[in-house]
Amino acid sequence: MKRLGTRTLGVGTAAVWALGTLAGSAAWAQQQGGSVVYRCPGPPVLYTDALTPAEAQQRGCRTIEGAPISVMPSTPRPRPEAAPAAAAAAASAPRPAGSRVDPAEQRSRDSDRRAILEAELRREQQRLAELQREYNNGQPERRGDERNYQRYLDRVAEMKAGIERKEGDIAAIRRELGKLSN
Repeated sequence: MKRLGTRTLGVGTAAVWALGTLAGSAAWAQQQGGSVVYRCPGPPVLYTDALTPAEAQQRGCRTIEGAPISVMPSTPRPRPEAAPAAAAAAASAPRPAGSRVDPAEQRSRDSDRRAILEAELRREQQRLAELQREYNNGQPERRGDERNYQRYLDRVAEMKAGIERKEGDIAAIRRELGKLSN
């Protein structure tokens, strides 16, 4: 929030209003020989002409007369298109009763799904066995690039984490296969 005198404005409104007003008021103040506009630091930044020079110095404020002022217009937000919303609504709409999948077709899809899941389960189990073999119960062989013992420990920790991930993947595949049998 920005304050100007005793008015409180929103950040965006205050920035545009303050910059425009300050440019005009600084010129007017110079012409009138009157008040000076100060920019005081701190959250929120305060733009005011209601301070005496002593108060402004005490607060660490600086004058903004003669300071270059930049005004940047805000960019409008793009409007969401209606087409994606309509497509999402159509996808979530219930199917008409006449468009049900044939039971034989569904059984074929289920058997294909089961075959894919079983192949993936075998692949994951095979990879888990390789990782466990390489892990060697927490004592894998040191490699030539692991002269630093910490590198070896880091690799062992990564291997252990990889084994735990594979075990989680296998458990998830088994859950999926369990859902197919129901």
